[in-house]
Amino acid sequence: MLKGKEIVVGITGGIAAYKTASVVSRLKKEQANVTVVMTKMAQEFITPLTFQSLTANQVITDLVMTPKQWEIEHIALAKKADVILIAPATANFIDKCAAGIADDFLTTLILAAKAPILICPAMNKNMYENPLVQENIRKLIKRKMLLVEPETGRLACGDKGAGRLASAEKILAKINSILMPDADFQGKTILITAGPTQEPIDAIRYITNRSSGKMGYALAREAASRGAEVILVTGPTHLVPPKEATVIQVQTALDMYEKVMGQCQEADIIIAASAVGDFRPVKVTQGKIKKKESLNLSLVGNPDILLELGKRKKGQLLVGFAVESDNLLVKARKKLKAKNLDLIVANKVENGFAKDTNKVTLLWALAGQKVLPVLPKEKVAKEILDKIRTLC
Repeated sequence: MLKGKEIVVGITGGIAAYKTASVVSRLKKEQANVTVVMTKMAQEFITPLTFQSLTANQVITDLVMTPKQWEIEHIALAKKADVILIAPATANFIDKCAAGIADDFLTTLILAAKAPILICPAMNKNMYENPLVQENIRKLIKRKMLLVEPETGRLACGDKGAGRLASAEKILAKINSILMPDADFQGKTILITAGPTQEPIDAIRYITNRSSGKMGYALAREAASRGAEVILVTGPTHLVPPKEATVIQVQTALDMYEKVMGQCQEADIIIAASAVGDFRPVKVTQGKIKKKESLNLSLVGNPDILLELGKRKKGQLLVGFAVESDNLLVKARKKLKAKNLDLIVANKVENGFAKDTNKVTLLWALAGQKVLPVLPKEKVAKEILDKIRTLC
């Protein structure tokens, strides 16, 4: 996710300018703050109002301001940008940049910028293949500017060849790789369950499993930091959810079952780290049960979320956890097979509850196994995601 990142999008005068609206929309979806700068010719193809509506920011269209305003806008924007994207980049713009010409706001901004600059050429194939244009592109690359090459296909002029603006997906992937170089899960959606469930007995009492949620939340933070879109379905905890994640709060096992099944088809990877209650009371008493010498509770089994996910998965990678007091690896490997998992994280009862550390063993198909030492849960999360990366 690009939450909080400052992206400046420069738009020059080519027919592909209309496609940049899709790129800007995607950047906003990833929660970046986007400022658009348009050349005079770009405004002949698409209006500034379009980008003002998409970004909720004023679009910069003119270098002609008072000296004080010019200094503020031109220098401040160059300083705050995390990345500057030029899409489309015309032959004229590329040639001016290569020559160091600064005759409008965008080219002036380029000279003032220290942030990475990403050039996305789009033009007629003969122009793109022209030796002068190619030489100037090489000059920009030597000056540490970055390039997303145009795609091959039918062009607006009717010709076929290289010159189409790269897809929004390719441009977004490149921006993410610039801002998050370790984003090996970019483009993946990871569904993570965390924390306990609580099964009400009456208005004030419930039965639950011991779980702090720390392992699931550590996995969510690690996945988000590596570029994944994270959906965190969490039972009650005292933890602060990662800002980058889409957080779905639940209480009971039935709540979690419903929410997970509703989201699972959207996920590429599912990590079931929650401690779901196996049973719930048959009857929930309204109000408070008065104190007695004894109380008999009738319990009924909750749905097995992990088993159901294993039955439903279609191309997804499914990860489960096994917490046992004895015969850990034997029982964990049996669960791995029975629930159609791709990876299982096994640990003994005494190792992980409410602690900031854990000692686990990773198990996967064909007798794959990795025993980890006692590690902070953040590092355990990294090890788990590193292994998932190799299984994808």
